[in-house]
Amino acid sequence: MKLVRHGARGDERPGLIDADGTIRDLSGIVRDIAGRHLSRSSLERIRAIDPASLPPVDAGTRLGPCVGGTRNFVAIGLNYADHAAETGAAIPSEPIVFNKAPSCICGPNDDLILPKGSAKTDWEVELAVVIGSTASYVHANEALDYVAGVCICNDVSEREFQMERGGTWTKGKGCPTFGPLGPWLVTLDEVPALDDLAMHLDVNGERMQTGSTATMIFGVAQIVAYLSHFMILEPGDVVTTGTPPGVGLARKPPRYLKSGDVVSLGIAGLGRQRQTVVAFDDWTAKVAAGEPTN
Repeated sequence: MKLVRHGARGDERPGLIDADGTIRDLSGIVRDIAGRHLSRSSLERIRAIDPASLPPVDAGTRLGPCVGGTRNFVAIGLNYADHAAETGAAIPSEPIVFNKAPSCICGPNDDLILPKGSAKTDWEVELAVVIGSTASYVHANEALDYVAGVCICNDVSEREFQMERGGTWTKGKGCPTFGPLGPWLVTLDEVPALDDLAMHLDVNGERMQTGSTATMIFGVAQIVAYLSHFMILEPGDVVTTGTPPGVGLARKPPRYLKSGDVVSLGIAGLGRQRQTVVAFDDWTAKVAAGEPTN
């Protein structure tokens, strides 16, 4: 299944994508694509519904992040061998773990806001995992049983905040709109090969990242199991699993996002995202004027 959340920011409703690509509203069946509704039994209940029995959603309706109520947004760094090579970093012996603020989560096509004082905002197409049931001390061979599905994440990163301001990477990872998720939450029955998904990212139509999950150092099951030995993963938690080569930081010279840029990205079978980059002052001026913002 492909599950979505549609509607205005903060007022998203659950939905699914039917065989024709139409969004069907699920709000009469479940309250949200979140929490207990991500359990295996809840997903099976949704799967049994005839999509034609659900009301269609108007074309052009905004898509919100494909999961709601996320309390823990975990990220894995340097998890692609070819990305580690482009940055000159050693292959990690264990997953590098940091956090993104849940407040950075936004819809897949929402504006990407440059933070105040940002000069080095960068892009990262990533495969993200959504937890479906509570995971604690699980083994890799059972870890996928705790996963509701996967989606696209743009792990937007402010490199100066991340690398030049001391402390941890988290400073450059959790600014508002730095976590677009979706468009769809795709259940694992529709993604037979998590370790062989093509992925890409363009800026203004120019290809920046081309890669595949085949070069991941630690696979999805390994990551979920590993994290569950350090924290309890709960339904709705998101784990984003690293990026292939082609980030702006590694280009010669480095290239970063500026106001007006358009970022588009995709992963095979998981859809596409598209964000327009907006300077912080321009975005706040739009808000103050009551103009629509994505």
